[in-house]
Amino acid sequence: MAKQHATIYVCQNCGRQERKWSGRCADCGEFNSFVEERFRPSPVAVGKTSAATAGARISLNSFRETKPISYGEIESQDDARTSSGIAEFDRVLGGGIVAGSLVLIGGAPGIGKSTLIIQVADKLSRSNTTVLYVSGEESERQIKMRGERLGLNAENLFLLPETNLENILAEVEKLQPDAIIVDSIQTVFSSAVESAPGSVSQVREVASQFMMFAKGTSTPVFLIGHVTKEGSIAGPKALEHIVDTVLYFEGDRHHNHRIIRATKNRFGAANEIGIFEMTNEGLTPVGNPSEVFLQERPEGASGSVVTVCMEGTRPMLVEVQALVSGTKFGAGRRMAQGFDYNRTSLLIAVLEKRLGFQLAGDDVFVNVAGGLEVDEPAADLGVIAAIASSFRNLAIPPDTAVFGEVGLTGEVRGVLQAQVRAREAQTLGFKKLILPASNRKGLEKLLGTRVVGVRNLDEALDELF
Repeated sequence: MAKQHATIYVCQNCGRQERKWSGRCADCGEFNSFVEERFRPSPVAVGKTSAATAGARISLNSFRETKPISYGEIESQDDARTSSGIAEFDRVLGGGIVAGSLVLIGGAPGIGKSTLIIQVADKLSRSNTTVLYVSGEESERQIKMRGERLGLNAENLFLLPETNLENILAEVEKLQPDAIIVDSIQTVFSSAVESAPGSVSQVREVASQFMMFAKGTSTPVFLIGHVTKEGSIAGPKALEHIVDTVLYFEGDRHHNHRIIRATKNRFGAANEIGIFEMTNEGLTPVGNPSEVFLQERPEGASGSVVTVCMEGTRPMLVEVQALVSGTKFGAGRRMAQGFDYNRTSLLIAVLEKRLGFQLAGDDVFVNVAGGLEVDEPAADLGVIAAIASSFRNLAIPPDTAVFGEVGLTGEVRGVLQAQVRAREAQTLGFKKLILPASNRKGLEKLLGTRVVGVRNLDEALDELF
């Protein structure tokens, strides 16, 4: 008789399986991450399973026909999006909620994941959409208290405090909701897997079942996930491959602003962001984030410059700050917040080699104000300008904005979507815009803004100072 159960060790960080326990994972390099789990072959293959599990699997598999369909016969779904009622959330999703989509929302504890998703549930319920909120961490009374604090009145919102997957699917069969929210994916477990809730096997099985349900019934499903200390979704990387969209909350929970970034989106632009402000009424969308990031900018201070970056399809003006001060040690420190540290060191080396700046004995600190993470090369010229301004102790005019990529030879290279960036700067009233010379074509007649194209750092600093 074949052995039905076996003991395996699974890495809780990446999902690698081993026959024996190991102190270090060979795939991800994580130490002490292997946990013993009981492995059992699929109930469908073995032919023995509980009635609840079998019924759930049979009902899920019977929703869609498994036959090939011609590409030309498939109807377009461009207009099949449903608005969540929150403009910034729709932007991150790519224009709205797609039927049958599986969305994963991750973030640090207390940053506002549950607050946002219950606001979305309230907006959907007001448009005669039946929403099922599955809570594995809070009771229905706790969720009700949060809703009252936020002033919600969701008539079509149903709460289900349950963690067993088979029981959840049975209630879904009865209610037939138009949207499902699961808070959180790490608390739900399946009886078909003999391991603790939140383990790699459980998370993979539960996510796969919700994925089959979403695709088979065209019901959007939102999964809330915890993050690890490294900032990634807790559970295997396969979880992010299963879902259609991955949204991450960014920002310090001690500040008012929250940023939601789409790191993966099968229905829209990746790296799109939505800006929210945490208030007593919940998360409020910020219509013009550029003004928010620039509203507390100091006037006449050295080491401050405005650069134009692209977040998905949205142009944003952010303030880049730099502080150059003498060090008490032999070698100067380099620190960057909101900008890549290695890229900062590279730009400092370019300043020393190409422009003769003596920064080896100085501490250099770079910060992107507002808590935004900028990871595109177009911010290079802004970082260079801020460091040069602080080093020379000369203030850059407040109505000047810059953007451009800087090469190792000191040249200023062109960037994508220069016209969109320039028009955003013009809209916010900037009188002078310094950009790569290759991007200046077509921007000569930008009303109210003087556009200056530069080919290298020498020309850029001459225009700035």
